[in-house]
Formats: sequence, C-alpha cells, structure tokens
Amino acid sequence: MSNDLSAKERLAIDRVHMPELAPEVRSRNFEEVNQGLSLDDAIQEAKRCLQCKHRPCVEGCPVGVSIPEFIDALAAEQLPESAAILQGDNALPAVCGRVCPQESQCEARCVRGVKGESVAIGYLERFVADWAMKNREKLRATQLPSKSGKKVAIVGCGPAGLTAAGELARHGHGVTIFEALHDTGGVLRYGIPEFRLPKEIIDVEVSRLLDMGVEIECNVIIGKTLTLDQLRGEFDAVFISNGAGLPAMLNIPGENLKGVYSANEFLTRVNLMEAGRNPDSPTPIIKGRQVAVIGGGNTAMDCVRTARRLGAERAMIIYRRSEAEMPARVEEIKHAKEEGVEFIMLTAPLEILGTEDGWVAALRCQRMELGPPDDSGRRKPVPVEGSEYEIPVEVVANAVGTRANPLLTATAPELALNKWGNIVSDENGATNLPGVFAGGDIVRGGATVILAMGDGKSAAASIDNYLKEKAS
Repeated sequence: MSNDLSAKERLAIDRVHMPELAPEVRSRNFEEVNQGLSLDDAIQEAKRCLQCKHRPCVEGCPVGVSIPEFIDALAAEQLPESAAILQGDNALPAVCGRVCPQESQCEARCVRGVKGESVAIGYLERFVADWAMKNREKLRATQLPSKSGKKVAIVGCGPAGLTAAGELARHGHGVTIFEALHDTGGVLRYGIPEFRLPKEIIDVEVSRLLDMGVEIECNVIIGKTLTLDQLRGEFDAVFISNGAGLPAMLNIPGENLKGVYSANEFLTRVNLMEAGRNPDSPTPIIKGRQVAVIGGGNTAMDCVRTARRLGAERAMIIYRRSEAEMPARVEEIKHAKEEGVEFIMLTAPLEILGTEDGWVAALRCQRMELGPPDDSGRRKPVPVEGSEYEIPVEVVANAVGTRANPLLTATAPELALNKWGNIVSDENGATNLPGVFAGGDIVRGGATVILAMGDGKSAAASIDNYLKEKAS
C-alpha cells in the first residue's frame, strides 16, 4: 500500500518521540504520562517500516499481531483498514500499546534496530487503537459466525481471560467470564496505575467484547461461590486465568507492622478503590512522607510512582542488585527518575523497625555487591559484611513478586500443580483434566500482560479444536 517510498527514503526518517506530561506536573496527579502521537507523526513513523518480507517483528509478538500490515495501512492513511487488522489479531490493542514491553519483543526484532532505532511499533499500536475507539462508526462491523451451541467458562477477567473470550466469541462459542472482583480487567484495573493505563481504556476494550456477546459475571469467586466441578458440569470447556494474586513475602521481621503493604494491596486500594485519590472513597490508605518500595520490576515502579503522587516527599526504590539488572522497563525507570523517585541500589532489607504502638519507623538494610550469575542469569547479590544501616520510612511496599492464589486449586485436588502451586498445562494450555485449560500467571507465575494474552489466544485456539473434536 505504501510502496511509494524507497528503502533509502524510509531509512532517512528519524524515529518519532512520544509527547509526555512534564515531570513536575505529572508527579502530583494521575493523568496519563504519555500523551499519544499526532496523526502526522504516526503516519511519518509508519513510513519508517521497511516492510521486511520475513517479518521478524511478528515472531517477537506473543499474540502474533500482523505488524507490517497494520503499519502499512496506517502509512497509506487507511486507518479503518489498519484498525481492522490490529483488532482482528489483538483483543486489547489500546492496552498493549501502553503497557507491553515492545522494546524487548517486537521492536527488539525490528531490522531497523540493527543500525539505529527500531520502528516505534508500540506507539503506532496505541495510536491506531485509540483512533479506532474514537471512530467506531468508521469501522467495519465484526462479522461473527453462527452460534456453535457450545459454552465456555473463563475464570478471571484479566488479560488472558479477556483475550481468550474475544477469540472464542469469534468462533461462535458462548462465553461467560467469572470475575472475583467487582469490576472488570483484573490486573489491568487493580495493578496498573491510571497514569500508565487509564481506566476508560479498559472499559472500552471490555465493551467491544460485550458487543460480541461475551457475558461477564463479577463478584464470583471460583473456589468459594462456585467450584471448578460445577463449572465443568455446566460448560463444555473451562479456561482458568485467575492470575497469581498471592503476594510473595519478604520473610523479614516487622512485616506485620502498620504501614507495610504488599504491592497488590497498595495498588488495588489506589487503583480499584480510589483510596487516597477520591475523598469519598471508603477505603483508606496511609500516605507516608517517606515511602520505601522493595523490588525492581514494573510493579515496584508502579508502587513508587503512585506513592509520589499521593504526596510522598521521599519515594524510594530499594533493590538488591544494580540498575543494569532491574527487570522494569527502561521507560518506567526513566519516568520514575524524572518524577523525583530515589533509587537505592545494591541494598537488601533486613528488618522493618517499628514504634512502640506498632507503626513503621525505619527500614534496616544491608549493602550488597554483585557476585557470579544465579539461575536467572543475573549476577547474584552478596551481602557486604558490617554494612548495615537504617533508612527512616513511614510506609513500606513489598513488590518482590506474587504466587498462585490457592482458592481455586484447593477445591480441585485432582488438578495437577507444580511445586509453586501453579497449574500445570501443556503447550496448548490443556491441563490434566479433560476440557480444562489454563494460562497466564496462574501457569507462568508473575509475568507480563502480553504473555498472558498470548496464553489466552493460544488456549482459545486449543479450546476451539477441543470443542470441534468433541462434537464430531
């Protein structure tokens, strides 16, 4: 479509920069930091794509988006076609355009990145998805197949469950999602702050699934309200995607002091319950002037940047390795630094110290140095003897990871689990129970949104095959 430019002309175009709210403004509000590209910038960036025949970027995408095709349509200013391609491959494109680590996936495979900067695939995905949300009347209607008569239950309304729901609806199956919380989105809503992923984006993406006939029942806890056996009796197949919502503990003294939060609790209170943001919220949260967040991933960045927006004068990341080993996205680290977050590297917490009446007062730490690589491939932190010291704090957030929540699996003893309590499934998402599939963090442990979506998409294909074989 956009073959009017030569490769040389494409290579001469510089990568676009994402407009951002100024740090001094955004660090005190919850408005979205990245402001999105203009139409002209998006088209110009799309023209940087070399339209490689072997399409390595697609191989780097866990949900297999037809990246060259949607970018080519955008470059040709055929936005309805670009949106149709993108939405046909991805149930949550506006979400992925904001929170996916494109720099380590599709953009990492981009040929342009070999000698320069890769195409800004994530920015373009966000642009096209946002355009589609604002111009729904210009999109061609999704043609759904006739009803198959088969019913699928999905446990969890997070990225894996939502993706599987969209794919299964496209195959004509009846889909019901059961969500434990009172609203949709799972980790997208409770775990990712508004300044990275506005809630209305989730609402619009979910509404597209509702338009396709997907049903969602909130406030239903599988393992309490209903059992897995009950779902298996009522539905033709079940997809379990309830995430890994149980926090991994620090296992240090003082974890039970007032003012200590798990990252899940801290973010859920602020994101889902509007604690500290809405004066009418019945859910309280402690607003510390000095806040320490322990961990180095994206969740830790979300916590510390949220604390800063809640008024923390000193918001700190405590991480036992160096910045080079941090798993958080480079963009998130950059934004946190710009917003005044303090990074205390090569430091491990030993104990949370408290006042006589049980409130957090300080974090006792020990300096570390890096030794040889461990099983993760990162250099292992080794304590420096005699280097203990204290950091005054009022709030501590533990963001070192999550584990599988046993609520569902405890009521299904026949379901195979690994030693960490995660559900065991094969490459197609099938568990040891006929008709029961699983994907996302309940299988992987804590991982990224896009990997969970990839699981949802592949499991949906497997469920579709299973239902067809069952019917034949």
